Amino acid sequence: MGRRAVAGHKRAALDLGAWLCWEDEAGQGLRPPKARTWAPRGRTPIVHVTGKGYGRICLAGLVCAKPGRRTRLMHRTLMRRGRPGEVKGFGPRQLSALLDAAHAQLGGPIVLVWDNDRRHLSAAMRAAIEGRPWLTVFQLPAYAPELNPAEGVWSVLKRGLSNLAPRDTVELAAMVKTKLKRMQYRPTLLDGFIAQTGLILQPP
Repeated sequence: MGRRAVAGHKRAALDLGAWLCWEDEAGQGLRPPKARTWAPRGRTPIVHVTGKGYGRICLAGLVCAKPGRRTRLMHRTLMRRGRPGEVKGFGPRQLSALLDAAHAQLGGPIVLVWDNDRRHLSAAMRAAIEGRPWLTVFQLPAYAPELNPAEGVWSVLKRGLSNLAPRDTVELAAMVKTKLKRMQYRPTLLDGFIAQTGLILQPP
């Protein structure tokens, strides 16, 4: 059923002449992901992590595809330092700004596919969607991350951050943005994330 739903999103995008965009959010703290590495025999490698304060990067990304066009990756980051009153993540306002930027850069209508996160289903988000006639939205089946190519972006990003220990949130944000920018220039990698869902985009 899940892959048939993805095929439905594809047909809708082709019928509208739209970009098919998958969205997802992720986050990364100052403690780096662990990965295997080399070390002298008998000496366990140690990654020294700063213990100064709290820091986290919130991420939102779009993998955008259209037959005959280069696959695109768009993203936004938010820094959280644990300060009172700061934005805690991507809500309707931040997500709407990302979609507006994608619409301006892609230059055409968008068929958006995302999961059933409460922020995506909120009344404020529904109102934002209704106010954008160029935007058509589909929900992924519950618990189906394998159908979202954006999950591949986060997987590659996490591997790239493995065993790195940034000093603070600013340095972490710089690392994240650099690695995401490199992915933006690798459309074949992005195509691979789409292929992993079982979806094949073909010209109409």
